[in-house]
Amino acid sequence: MTSHEIDYEIFGEEMQYVEIELDPQEAVVAEAGSFMMMDDGIKMETIFGDGSNQNQGVMGKLFSAGKRLLTGESLFMTAYLNQFHGKRKVSFASPYPGKIVPIDLTNYGGRFICQKDAFLCAAKGVSVGIEFSRKLGRGFFGGEGFIMQKLEGDGMAFVHAGGTLARRELAAGEVLKVDTGCIVGFTKDVNYDIEFIGGIRNSLFGGEGLFYATLRGPGVVYIQSLPFSRLASRVFAAAPQGGGKDKGEGSVLGGIGRLLDGDNRF
Repeated sequence: MTSHEIDYEIFGEEMQYVEIELDPQEAVVAEAGSFMMMDDGIKMETIFGDGSNQNQGVMGKLFSAGKRLLTGESLFMTAYLNQFHGKRKVSFASPYPGKIVPIDLTNYGGRFICQKDAFLCAAKGVSVGIEFSRKLGRGFFGGEGFIMQKLEGDGMAFVHAGGTLARRELAAGEVLKVDTGCIVGFTKDVNYDIEFIGGIRNSLFGGEGLFYATLRGPGVVYIQSLPFSRLASRVFAAAPQGGGKDKGEGSVLGGIGRLLDGDNRF
């Protein structure tokens, strides 16, 4: 194996975290901001790229980092190396409510395609790059689903899905139509494209966008019920405008709160 072998355990329900057990000299790489806690004896180091081409000189490091830059991610990742003589543990947390999905790349032919914001962490040696689209329509209309990350190697990787997770196994030729933001990831044999919804009423009044993704089997597809973009838009829409205070959105308690604040508007 070219990737480090790691053991793990996932804790929690709505706000999960993954605890990874490292043998001496084993390491895991993670996105900045996902770190939760670690045992003493683990060295944390910022690396250029994903760490998969560290033995290939300067050009290997530049290529690794360049792939991440194209996806809008940072040029750097963080590696956690166990320098202790015994087993040590390090944990990484979900960025928002949902599920952490363990992906054993050896079970999926060494490659898994996921949303660019879904990747959480992986065994050192797993390559985190981009999946280039050969179809022009994906670039113009794909939205969140256009720039996909490509996880390659023979180790464990962990991705995050918002809300409730659905796993579908598609037979050869079977088609699943999905909102582009709801795609978490899929295996390498799944064919992915963007399709126009069609219809004047659907386009003007449907409220679901003009395009959706079509996923054609064979392969495994992971779908999330709460994309981060959808969560963020709902929070933004519900936020008080102009810096005003909202203590209940029209409820009785909200009215009492406004009276206490000296605000007589109902």
